[in-house]
Amino acid sequence: MDECGAQPATMHIRTPAILVASRMHGETAVVARFLTEEYGLLAAYVAGGRGRQLRPVMIPGNVVDLQVSARSESQLPFAKVELVTSRGPFLTEPLPAAAIGWACALTATALPERHAYPSLHAALSALLDAVCHAPSARGWVGALLAYETLLLRELGYGGAGARPQGELLELMEEMDALAPSLEHYLLADRRGDVMAARTRLRELLERIV
Repeated sequence: MDECGAQPATMHIRTPAILVASRMHGETAVVARFLTEEYGLLAAYVAGGRGRQLRPVMIPGNVVDLQVSARSESQLPFAKVELVTSRGPFLTEPLPAAAIGWACALTATALPERHAYPSLHAALSALLDAVCHAPSARGWVGALLAYETLLLRELGYGGAGARPQGELLELMEEMDALAPSLEHYLLADRRGDVMAARTRLRELLERIV
């Protein structure tokens, strides 16, 4: 204890992070999940996360400066966040919004907490940048499939390492072929129909082929 008799925090982390999920908690707070390079997936309570100041920050896909602290291992950590990179401007278009939403939902649902996966953090960061800045979907669908495959491999379910190549129609065929593995190995027995987000993305891609 310190001189005032208070328990010091048992966890204190400050690190860049990708916000991958944000769920309402009470009237003004959220429980969020963040993917970090060094600490993996971290869940934390963000006071005021639904307020006017933090609402634009608490968007899945955003990169934030994350501070996490907790006084015990059993306590849900508290988080403070500052915006570094906003994906908000790209969420006005249905296709980028669907791609960002799916990639983040898959990450938040499939990964165990507090296990570092540096390669996944780097791949998700690159994927989100590609979705936001590539001139067309052809520039990022291959990266999306590579990320899904890497996620399967990192969690022990195989998967080739090469980035898929080809025209958009060929990539969509590979997307269809990969769907059963994602649903069976990564999303089975999970709450909510996360695969519905991928189905929506697939439908939007089909419209532009």
